[in-house]
Amino acid sequence: MYTADFVSELQSRKEKIVTALRKVSADAILLTDNANLYYMSGRVFCGYAYVPVEGRILYFVRRPVGLRGDNVVYIRKPEQMAEELRRREVPWPSTLLLEGDSLPFNEYNRLAEIFAPAQVLGSGTALIRQVRAVKTPYEIALLRKSAASHDTMYRRIPKLYKEGMTDVEFSFEIERLARQHGCLGIFRTFGRSMEIFMGNVLSGENADTPSPYDFAMGGAGLDNSLPVGANGSVIRRGETVMVDMNGNFTGYMTDLSRVFSLGQLPAEAHHAHQVSLSIQQAIQRMARPGVATAELYAKAAETAEAEGVSDFFMGHRQKAHFVGHGIGIEVNELPVLALRSKEVLEEGMVFALEPKFVIPSVGPVGIENTFLVTAEGVEKLTTCDEAILPLD
Repeated sequence: MYTADFVSELQSRKEKIVTALRKVSADAILLTDNANLYYMSGRVFCGYAYVPVEGRILYFVRRPVGLRGDNVVYIRKPEQMAEELRRREVPWPSTLLLEGDSLPFNEYNRLAEIFAPAQVLGSGTALIRQVRAVKTPYEIALLRKSAASHDTMYRRIPKLYKEGMTDVEFSFEIERLARQHGCLGIFRTFGRSMEIFMGNVLSGENADTPSPYDFAMGGAGLDNSLPVGANGSVIRRGETVMVDMNGNFTGYMTDLSRVFSLGQLPAEAHHAHQVSLSIQQAIQRMARPGVATAELYAKAAETAEAEGVSDFFMGHRQKAHFVGHGIGIEVNELPVLALRSKEVLEEGMVFALEPKFVIPSVGPVGIENTFLVTAEGVEKLTTCDEAILPLD
């Protein structure tokens, strides 16, 4: 059963979606992606959430059995949604949005036929992602809780290292630590070009290995079936290790990267790390509601250029063309801090800022923290030590 507070929260979320639907002259949106079902119901289930402009949300459920509520309707096949709408005398939509970015082609067409003669206006994916970009106070509280657990876990990382460890062995211990602190394990991502397990631990030259995924840092991984992250290399003296580990402790995740070192590092690595901190400070001063995210990316790139480290900024052999991204139920939400981004910061948005550098033969340096956009500026939610910390 939902608490009264959560019932109010779901109503608030529905009102946000309804406002967005009215702007595009849509009567309803049908949600089926796990992240969006969780957003609109507080749990993941197999089925659909029908969100109309007028009337209540209906949850059409196939699995699991046992869910209750007078707006929970069990179905065996999607065609039964039409039967149930007619049986309940729910107004038939004239215009409808479907999740075009996540539905398979055949299912998209099947759903469009089920709701005929409603006009499918196109993909509602962008609309729901934009709605989710601005967090409610309830969501922000969950993000703060994740951030606190994330911070606490990271403070224990240096003690996990043992002489002669590989990056994979180090990752195993960090993953175990994360689970001990309550990490849920799943690193939910949006889009076909994104998949990862628990997070990323990169050391030395492996950080310079290009990956097919749209992450700031790559790595070869352990197998061609998941070519990202630690590859089994022994962590050597004079190298850095960047830990970018899963921060999903509540269903809403924070993003946090820190750098550790084994032995002395060259001055170039320390300089690039300091530039990363300078970029973070500059963006903290600039970021506030109404600021274009493209301006924030431009400031980061200009700073890297002025400090002589642009060749290593956001990668070396292969570069990421963003310096931050929204975060919440998924790790790659809106807004995106990129040069071509058209997005503008709004109060309640939460984003990860990650100005990073890859120094050849040394490894990755830089920082990543999660920020909340407030009326006055931004608040840093992840606050553990930002220095390069020794492992020995």
